Amino acid sequence: MENIPSFIIRPATEKDTLYAETITTEMEESAKARGTGIAKRSPEYIKTKMQEGKAVIALTKEGIWAGFCYIEAWGHGKFVANSGLIVSPQFRKYGLATQIKNEIFKLSRTKFPDSKIFGLTTGAAVMKINSSLGYIPVSYSDLTDDEEFWKGCNSCVNVEILKSKNRQNCLCTAMLYDPSKKSKVEEVALRTDFKKNLKLFERWTRLKKYVMLNLKKTKDKTFNIF
Repeated sequence: MENIPSFIIRPATEKDTLYAETITTEMEESAKARGTGIAKRSPEYIKTKMQEGKAVIALTKEGIWAGFCYIEAWGHGKFVANSGLIVSPQFRKYGLATQIKNEIFKLSRTKFPDSKIFGLTTGAAVMKINSSLGYIPVSYSDLTDDEEFWKGCNSCVNVEILKSKNRQNCLCTAMLYDPSKKSKVEEVALRTDFKKNLKLFERWTRLKKYVMLNLKKTKDKTFNIF
């Protein structure tokens, strides 16, 4: 029987800054492996998040880094994003991503109780986790209009698609948790409906990716003619 490692998942602190470079390297490698892009962050930026108490880190009992996620606030704190979720490859089959998302969500609600929490993702697994926390799929217009946030998309391989759609659509799916908009009964109903249709939603996401990438290829070929 396989031994399941035990993890310590907690808010990151100053003493965790030694893991910053490992975290940013893994973020970049993971994005390359998926063929997607993320807003690139430097080790110094990750260290700042740790020092500010706006990050969650996962370690084994032996002190081996296992996972990480951090909080970003946009629009003067009206919106919050749980960004940079990453799990070390050797610990990706133990449900650690879900545990980290749960902890960073709790930390976000504590630090920013009135803020809307949103995310952009192409991963069905992350969509499922978000759904369990009360997020629902929304249009891009429901997200922050803070220009600094959208600048982060410039390092994504799909940024031209985003620009061509006037920032209203892209390969990522937008999801939002609004603490003030929905009653508890409505939230439960929305989450249940989303979970029931998750497989259909996954198929739609794949189709969306296929269509948009092919449109981009067609557009590129048209430009190359001239």
